[in-house]
Amino acid sequence: MDNASPESLEPNPDFPDNPQRLSRKGSLARIAGFLVFVLPIVILANLAIWAAFNQPHDAEAWTGEIVGFSYSPYQINQDPTKNINPTSDQIASDLRLLSGSVQAIRTYSVIRGQENIPDLAAQDGLSVAVGAWINADKARNAEEVANLIKVAPKRNVVRVLVGNESLLRNDLPVGDLINYIREVKKSVWKPVSTAEPPHIWLKYPELVKEVDYIGVQILPYWEGIPINQAVDAVFERVDELHKAYPDKPIVITEVGWPSRGKIIPRKPYPGIPEAELSGEAVPSLVNQATFMREFLNRAKDADLTYYVMEAFDQPWKASEEGAAGSYWGIYNAERQPKFPMKGSISEAPQWRMWASIAAGLALVLAVVFMLIRQHVKTVGVVIFTIVTQVAASALAWAGLSVTGLYLSSVDTVVWSFLFLAQGLLLVVLLAEAIEFVEVIWTRHGERHFKPFEPAEGYPSHKVSIHVPIHNEPPEMVRDTLIALSKLDYPNFEVLVLDNNTTDPRVWQPVREVCSQLGDRFRFFHLENWPGFKAGALNYGLKMTAKDADIVAVIDSDYQVSPDWLRMMVPYFAKHDVAFVQSPQDYRDGHESLFKNMCYWEYAGFFHIGMVQRNYFNAVIQHGTMTLVRKSALEKVGAWAEWCICEDAELGIKLYRAGYDSVYVNHSFGKGLTPDTLAGYIGQRFRWAYGAVQIVKHHWDALAPWSRKGGLTAAQRYYFLAGWLPWFADGLALLFTTASIGLSAFALYEPKMVQLPVAAFLIPTIGSFAFKFIRSLWLYAVRVKNCSFIESLGAGVAALALTHTVAKAMLNGMVTSGKPFFRTPKCEDKPPLAAALIQVREEAVMLTALWGLALAFLLNQDFSDSLSRLWVAVLLVQSVPYAAAVLLSFINVLPAIFKRGTPAATGALSPAE
Repeated sequence: MDNASPESLEPNPDFPDNPQRLSRKGSLARIAGFLVFVLPIVILANLAIWAAFNQPHDAEAWTGEIVGFSYSPYQINQDPTKNINPTSDQIASDLRLLSGSVQAIRTYSVIRGQENIPDLAAQDGLSVAVGAWINADKARNAEEVANLIKVAPKRNVVRVLVGNESLLRNDLPVGDLINYIREVKKSVWKPVSTAEPPHIWLKYPELVKEVDYIGVQILPYWEGIPINQAVDAVFERVDELHKAYPDKPIVITEVGWPSRGKIIPRKPYPGIPEAELSGEAVPSLVNQATFMREFLNRAKDADLTYYVMEAFDQPWKASEEGAAGSYWGIYNAERQPKFPMKGSISEAPQWRMWASIAAGLALVLAVVFMLIRQHVKTVGVVIFTIVTQVAASALAWAGLSVTGLYLSSVDTVVWSFLFLAQGLLLVVLLAEAIEFVEVIWTRHGERHFKPFEPAEGYPSHKVSIHVPIHNEPPEMVRDTLIALSKLDYPNFEVLVLDNNTTDPRVWQPVREVCSQLGDRFRFFHLENWPGFKAGALNYGLKMTAKDADIVAVIDSDYQVSPDWLRMMVPYFAKHDVAFVQSPQDYRDGHESLFKNMCYWEYAGFFHIGMVQRNYFNAVIQHGTMTLVRKSALEKVGAWAEWCICEDAELGIKLYRAGYDSVYVNHSFGKGLTPDTLAGYIGQRFRWAYGAVQIVKHHWDALAPWSRKGGLTAAQRYYFLAGWLPWFADGLALLFTTASIGLSAFALYEPKMVQLPVAAFLIPTIGSFAFKFIRSLWLYAVRVKNCSFIESLGAGVAALALTHTVAKAMLNGMVTSGKPFFRTPKCEDKPPLAAALIQVREEAVMLTALWGLALAFLLNQDFSDSLSRLWVAVLLVQSVPYAAAVLLSFINVLPAIFKRGTPAATGALSPAE
């Protein structure tokens, strides 16, 4: 204990309260060294990692003319299924673009303006394989066939196709298709066929007899064939058909590879042993370019007739064929080439721009942090710089993953939300990174207060101790009052404020204890009293002795140490100190594993967050073990009855009024942890909901840009940064709900959904990993006497509260008030049935996430590596819910879940 005089209470004016003064007096050499050496090295390392993941790929060049393109003329926002069709001018423009690089095109329909394609193609010297779309619509089929017969005689029409994958889609029987082919052949002298994949031709030899050539669609991607085997597979399919039908000419009517879409796992194929069916088909720009270059060169050597699938990306096909359907084009939908036919190939040609944006954003953040946080040691600044580079790069990577996507209005809204959410999570991550480096690598100043041992004869202020109670066990309150009667302090009174307890058998015994303890103790029973705890405290303020200078508040379960007032009251000698706070502590952490986990979870905040905040005069006031200058309390309007966290709200009001605070990280009193998980999560709901109330009410002072309201920049930062992780929990709940909905839809429509792993992977897995490491590190440094296992237990307890905090934050943003929730103490052990009842929402979310993860693992459509990453996202998202269910069982089954470490005594030791 320190023996000091009031003069020693003055904090160092140069410590972090005044960043500008720090900036002027900081070491210029240190700043220059960081800017010249450290920062460039970190940025260059980040850019090197970007470059490593975006290495250009080499493939055999193609310099010749392509035999043919499959051609669908639809532009962005055009869709044949909605009868939104291109104009003749748009088609003519496409054909002019293609001429010179291709000899011919292949079409799919001869209605809605496409019957004019042969004439338009003739103007640019292009041959045409003209096609009619045949499906289950007989009226349309008749129109298609009639128009096909009309345009087939055109000079530049070299062959005719009646239908495209009509049998594969099971649109009509093979006999009906044969009849349509016969009808066309009666009037058309040019070669006639239809287009189907190899297995359809092998299945229907009767169809082969009716056609002049085999029009085969060979798309190895849909078979899940890896890119390094894909071109070989094309020639194997051609050879297979040659062997089956040696007298029939073969024309490859579609061949290609998509640049985007789902990863397709390898699928069984007749004649290939199952042991050889490994790998997966990965759609990518590099793979598309590699496939096309290799195929074009080999096709030229083999003298194949083929039509590349396809000329232009067709965004409308996503609704028909799934995500990959939009991205088969050699040109994108804006009619720009997607890759060169010679030279190196880059998967993301724009990566340098995105990497530069990430590095620049992180550079600004690091420099600003360096300038305004000069009390942080160099190693801390370096760590923060690395974190900002990683976080900014993760955000940029997600942005890069969206470039080139064809987004509908709904897609745009969804991705906008995802990026907004990622930006907010980045802010939270940076705030947590700042706390991390400041806690571990800070040059501490003089705002480090210890128990104050006053000199002999030091004047004592009169203290009025207020003990609000509501329906509390009288035996517990009796012990609290007896402990207060033993205070080693000459000048105090105790006001017991019973707030709306209806049962006389509960409150009358407390009144009797007060009468037995003497005149210092006064009891007040308030019936139908408004304002909850704050209302009772305001009544107590009116009843406080006129000569009392200080109001102290403790919870009804706290047993204080005799030296509490003697060691803490002297800090009020500094006239601008409005409140003096010591940490909450607990005496029952040894009773069960559940209580031990809760105990250490509480300890983290008081040994880490509160200590750090104290350096900046920005602590959160708590409604127990707090002492408040009565005049200041009255000046700011007393306790706020509109807020369910009236204690924290009072602290902000006092700061806004220009007052100072003192936080002494020493235990002067010990209370009881909640007996049930329901009580534990209910308490946290109140704290989180109250935080939202406070932010909304005091936003004029808390807003980062605010220049009014009385708060310092440091106070604004620490209040917002301290509550940001709770807001992030609310955002994470929205993320999790979105992933559940998206997963369910993906399983329902496997081809329609491309899982947005890039948008979820970093926010989910990356932030979880960072928070896990950060938490264990901070506990190891700041929370003494806490073993590694106990710090893990504290982490599980904190995770178990995630859903509750998320609900509270979201509720708080859309509602204005919730009733005060009393944290019950001395409850009976909950029954086994309560294990799931008290976490029923978490259990439902856990079941949904695990069920979806299992469904993905069992579904062959999602056996690719990207889907496995999505499963990892779902499992990480499930961790908080699993923690809640686990903690609930630990709570209700203490005999099974026994503590395996030395018992916590309930004495929080300051980490000095």
